[in-house]
Amino acid sequence: MLLYNTLTKRKEEFNPIDPPRVSMYVCGPTIYDYFHIGNGRTFVMSDIIRRYLIYKGYDVKFVMNLTDVDDKIIKKANEEGVATTEITARYEKAFMEDIKKFKVKPADVYPKATEHIKEIEDIIERLEAKGIAYNVGGNVFYDVGKFNSYGKLSGKNINDLEAGARIEVNEEKKNPLDFSVWKKSKEGEPYWHSKWGEGRPGWHIECSAMSMKHLGETIDIHAGGNDLIFPHHENEIAQSEAATGKEFAHYWLHFGFLNIDKQKMSKSLGNFFTARDILSKYPAEALRLLFVQSHYRSPLNFSKELIESAQKGSEKLNNLVRSLITGVEKHKGEKIDFDFEKFKSLFAQAMDDDFNTPKATAVIFDFVKEVNKLLTENENIESGFYKEALEFLRITADEVLGIVDLSEIEKENNVSDDAWILEQIEFRLKAKAEKNWQLADEIRNYLAEKGIILEDTKDGTTYKKKTN
Repeated sequence: MLLYNTLTKRKEEFNPIDPPRVSMYVCGPTIYDYFHIGNGRTFVMSDIIRRYLIYKGYDVKFVMNLTDVDDKIIKKANEEGVATTEITARYEKAFMEDIKKFKVKPADVYPKATEHIKEIEDIIERLEAKGIAYNVGGNVFYDVGKFNSYGKLSGKNINDLEAGARIEVNEEKKNPLDFSVWKKSKEGEPYWHSKWGEGRPGWHIECSAMSMKHLGETIDIHAGGNDLIFPHHENEIAQSEAATGKEFAHYWLHFGFLNIDKQKMSKSLGNFFTARDILSKYPAEALRLLFVQSHYRSPLNFSKELIESAQKGSEKLNNLVRSLITGVEKHKGEKIDFDFEKFKSLFAQAMDDDFNTPKATAVIFDFVKEVNKLLTENENIESGFYKEALEFLRITADEVLGIVDLSEIEKENNVSDDAWILEQIEFRLKAKAEKNWQLADEIRNYLAEKGIILEDTKDGTTYKKKTN
């Protein structure tokens, strides 16, 4: 199994530190707003990588941090005239709701920066004791010049680097590239008591502390968006390895940028979409299908045409699943000779090659095409074929890629499932509230086809099941 390592700039054989255990840390959101569709791609693709490692038999401990102390959080709290904790609680709840809608499996741990102040202070004290961090009036900085391999992740040469837009410019620093590990508190900001005075941690040191606390001083995989390579991940490496004397992470994985209609997403261009916006219009499986059709390291273009095309592909998958579920109920028929192992092998080959989801997805749709052809040509096939075809889609399209949800479709097929019927009624009520009459009618008609008759009354919507 090969992974492209940003650190070495090449594909490498995956060899975990302590197999079958795998430690994986992904940089999560700063909880001050709804996350955008580009962040959504990072969360979905890291979810797929984790799912595939589990599929391969690894015991994955997956940690995603929540940044809950940051300049952006403080700014938003001041604008709204509320405590920073009110902002972070609101958007932590929204984040959890949205990743659930995205079919992203929950992390094993969601550590928060504010819950790891002691661990952060401990790392800073270790750096200070080694002469690598220095205190200037309550502001503590990391001395980049003391770390000989600074720039090894990003490929940047320290002699060529100058203070830029993403690097703090501060006259207190020895070097403009030095970065904050502890910030002296300003009026109106949250703070903690420390040996350096009242203050709060810098952004980079938070991830080092949380990763070490929950996964150890050296981990297998550290992942995040391309925009985090420099300075965030570069600085994580510098401070972590200087403090421990050990390699911080063996494999660094980074996810490509997402563009909207071939332009960079930005609020000023009016093409900024939150994941919540998109998930209110399209099913999660269609969005995930759009994401997996590009390699995780490549840029991804997002457009109305592309998402609608992915939605059609998703429906093609769903239709086959519905046919297979119906076919499983058949107990007699012709035994079909079909090479399921070939498709399983091709799927694994694609994913083993640096999680090549475009190739893996192509294997699934080749499978869909061949199975549909067989079902068209043979009206009477024994139930075992249907079961095996369903199982292939379960382990690949559902459990690894998450581009189809077999359990939901199985619920649809079971009209006696009252919870599912009530869920459809809720979807219809929401559509009516949003004046989406077409969708409301489609839900009513779909339920009618299933033998469920809706009745709208002044007290709400009720239903009854047709009896034969």
